[in-house]
Amino acid sequence: MRILVVGAGAIGGYFGGRLLQAGRDVTFLVRPKRAAELARDGLVIKSPNGDATLKNPPTVQADKLAEKFDVVLLSCKAFDLEDAIRSFAPAVGPRTAIIPMLNGMLHLDVLDKKFGHDRVLGGLCAIAVTLNEHREIVQLAPMQSLGFGERDGKLSDRVRAIAEAMASGRFGAAASEQIIQDMWEKWVFLASLAASTCLMRAPVGHILAVPGGKDFILGMLDECSAVAAAEGHTPSGPFFERVRGMLTADGSQLTASMFRDIKAGAPIEADHVVGDMIARGDAAKAPVPKLRIAYTHLKAYENQRG
Repeated sequence: MRILVVGAGAIGGYFGGRLLQAGRDVTFLVRPKRAAELARDGLVIKSPNGDATLKNPPTVQADKLAEKFDVVLLSCKAFDLEDAIRSFAPAVGPRTAIIPMLNGMLHLDVLDKKFGHDRVLGGLCAIAVTLNEHREIVQLAPMQSLGFGERDGKLSDRVRAIAEAMASGRFGAAASEQIIQDMWEKWVFLASLAASTCLMRAPVGHILAVPGGKDFILGMLDECSAVAAAEGHTPSGPFFERVRGMLTADGSQLTASMFRDIKAGAPIEADHVVGDMIARGDAAKAPVPKLRIAYTHLKAYENQRG
């Protein structure tokens, strides 16, 4: 099975690197600067699950991409999606499966329009990982998983084959028969966390420590959950209790990656993570006043950043 990983940044580099370490046929689609870094230093992973340095990982640049691949693993940010699509489109053939690991749901419509519904699987990952100043991939916590599946819930032959290939990476890959529900539940958690920590510019524990802080965070969770329910994807009991516990843990240093991006002055996924949740809430007539305030804050940041 030939796997094209779009990008070799933190997420794509980690999952693709683990598959390459396991001997899988992996190629990274990268820009010239990243290609030069990988040729010089290799793909370096620093992780509590084991370090790795992969010398001369296979790479290709967009203008040289001509062959078709069995799987495209897509881990870009939402604001880079259109550019990413243009870069990997030549690799998509009639039997190619695209696994997007973006947050939210909006990207599915974009990918469907370009490649057709049948080529686009559902997908999500859970991992805390970043690139350090040396352009090494640093995993911040042992947690790691990658889920994927047919969006109609069927366990198809191609999903079984992908699951077998991904299992060798030892990063918690699993085929799901309810991938859209899984994606909605992750989105509910992420939107609640991002809206709360970005608006307050503080980790969960600091928000909880002030009067009204717990009600504020749980109010965000309630709004996002109501939107999911209106869309037919009510968060499950075990999920809700687990997430509620994470969002109400005293002293927690938990923040959203969007919060860390704001601190770094980087682009953010305001429209994809929070804005689309509001749009769906409005369509369903589900009130989202707290989310709307957070979204205004995020858009003001984007305007200030230029």
